[in-house]
Amino acid sequence: MRILLWHVHGSYTTALVQGRHEYFVPVTPDRGPDGLGRARTWDWPASVREVPLDRIAETEPDVVILQRPHEEELVRPLGRVPTVYLEHDAPWGDVPLSRHPLADRPDLRLVHVTHFNDLFWDCGTTPTTVVEHGVVDPGPLWTGEVPRAAVVVNEPVRRGRYVGTDLLPRLDAPLDVFGMKVSGLTGCRTYEDLPQDRMHAELARRRVYVHPIRWTSLGLSLLEAMHLGMPVVALATTEVVEAVPSSAGTISTDVDVLRAAIRRYLADPGEAAEAGRAARESVLGRYGLQRFLDDWDRVLKEVTA
Repeated sequence: MRILLWHVHGSYTTALVQGRHEYFVPVTPDRGPDGLGRARTWDWPASVREVPLDRIAETEPDVVILQRPHEEELVRPLGRVPTVYLEHDAPWGDVPLSRHPLADRPDLRLVHVTHFNDLFWDCGTTPTTVVEHGVVDPGPLWTGEVPRAAVVVNEPVRRGRYVGTDLLPRLDAPLDVFGMKVSGLTGCRTYEDLPQDRMHAELARRRVYVHPIRWTSLGLSLLEAMHLGMPVVALATTEVVEAVPSSAGTISTDVDVLRAAIRRYLADPGEAAEAGRAARESVLGRYGLQRFLDDWDRVLKEVTA
């Protein structure tokens, strides 16, 4: 199929474009939010092609994947095309009464990335489907040679309590924080927006992965860390309770429990390695790339039938 979608979420799109289709991503001269074009810090196949935003009608797509409400206006020149709306986020606002902006839209399919999100968003009569995450496997790279804890989060200063920024000092652990706009953090080492392969290599050297997120969708960085073979210490919130089995690490809403778990893994490389092996086995079984692509193929076939 010929699929038109915007480059909004780099890690997610990296997995999605591994499929057997042609993918078109709009580009603008300034490479702004509505025209980022091809990724620069992820490895995308040649089947992903840039198209100027003002010429998207020339792509003649079989299906459009929208990810932000205003994109409906951007695709208006296409006329009637089978449409999927991909919702990356957990609901915001008056949870659990949050009304989705595309509620009561039987003319399209709304795809959620977790069952938690499907449960909590009020989508009215819009037909919904859950396609759980899939991750391009970076391989079992974990060595744990650096006795520090790794965190991956974007814009932790701006996003604050949503991503658990306030919890970092309370963990009382040597932290290395990776992501976009992390340089404003204090009390930890920061690594600004590394290319994905470099970030994976650096994460794999750290002893344990910490996921302090209070309220977002299931973080792809968490699943990538599990693919690397890292033990996980995470807040037991949103979809984490489904994604991280007890054998793969420690999840809890008690910060004291999380703090103790981090210390234990830092002090015991053998225990960390055992949990990391369990994490990798679990994530490959549930969040493998081929299952993800097969699920998307089913959705695409249904909406274009």
